Amino acid sequence: MIADLGKTLRASVMAAVVATAATAAMVSLTIPVMAAGPLEAEKAAPKENDVALIIAAEKGDLEGIAKAMRGGGSIIARDKRGRTALLAASYGNHVPAALFLMAAGSDVNAKDDQESSAFLLAAAEGYLDILKLTLRSGADVKSTNRFGGTALIPAAHHGHVAVVKELLATAVPIDHVNKLGWTALLEAIILGDGGEKYTEIVKMLVAAKANVNIADKDRVTPLAHAKKKGYTEIAKILEAAGAK
Repeated sequence: MIADLGKTLRASVMAAVVATAATAAMVSLTIPVMAAGPLEAEKAAPKENDVALIIAAEKGDLEGIAKAMRGGGSIIARDKRGRTALLAASYGNHVPAALFLMAAGSDVNAKDDQESSAFLLAAAEGYLDILKLTLRSGADVKSTNRFGGTALIPAAHHGHVAVVKELLATAVPIDHVNKLGWTALLEAIILGDGGEKYTEIVKMLVAAKANVNIADKDRVTPLAHAKKKGYTEIAKILEAAGAK
């Protein structure tokens, strides 16, 4: 019952967030075509409003975002770190602001100087709500981060069970190998602690037909890593899937 109540409350909160942000986005998008009036006082140099937009997004300030956009702030503008307003909002896990900006047409695949996009960042940080929104807004599930890894790899690394589950329902390449020579399965074992959440992630990856015998650059297999670390339950899962 508690679990069901938690799901119900989460759904209600998310619905409220979506309604609020969507309404705000619609208002902000219609304002620029209104007749001249009080809004003219908000107009400033586009560059100034670009900065204001990103700062407001970083704070999750919906009113500030709308004001900056009314004044001509651009959703494609970037700050010194290469962040768009959407990226700035995503770094702070500001769901309403992120939804607002996606509704306004922000690119969920635009990357900053760290080669993070709103999609890749959400996966790595475990920001499930933003991740879901980016997937609905055209996220490129085959895109990679600065380590050459897909969104699935850092999600597995950091033990984000719900994110991994969400990504496995997409066309994300499950056996992609990053610059370190690791797949999502290898990262879950090498960088995980062998606990409940990492065991669950390994189960999900195996169930999704991840190749359990892809070794790292030193030719050490997932099973060998699991045994070396004493991850008995994970080793059993791998062996049952044909790992060597």
